[in-house]
Amino acid sequence: MNGETFLSGCIAVTLGVLCISMALTTCRLLRGPTLPDRVLALDMLTAIAIGFIAVLGIKTSSGFYVDISIALGLVGFLATVAFARFILARGRREADPDPEWEARRLAEHDQP
Repeated sequence: MNGETFLSGCIAVTLGVLCISMALTTCRLLRGPTLPDRVLALDMLTAIAIGFIAVLGIKTSSGFYVDISIALGLVGFLATVAFARFILARGRREADPDPEWEARRLAEHDQP
């Protein structure tokens, strides 16, 4: 077995494992049961997509795919942070029974 056939076999196995992990992660995304589970599944889908892009870059011997995977990693990180802030704000609203919570929050935000 030469190196080229070994590499193509490894690429095929890696793509298969990534497909299985994407299917399982999509099931977790659809089933939930909670919003943090879904956010974690979206973050995992981003990581799997980065893996796909990296394997595609290895297969085609192109460095352009590395730039795409870095950009996708940054966008995925920012999306995860935004979802986490949304979940945190949602939890604060549900925990505070006061209907004037939003007005107080905005007033506190405007103060120096």
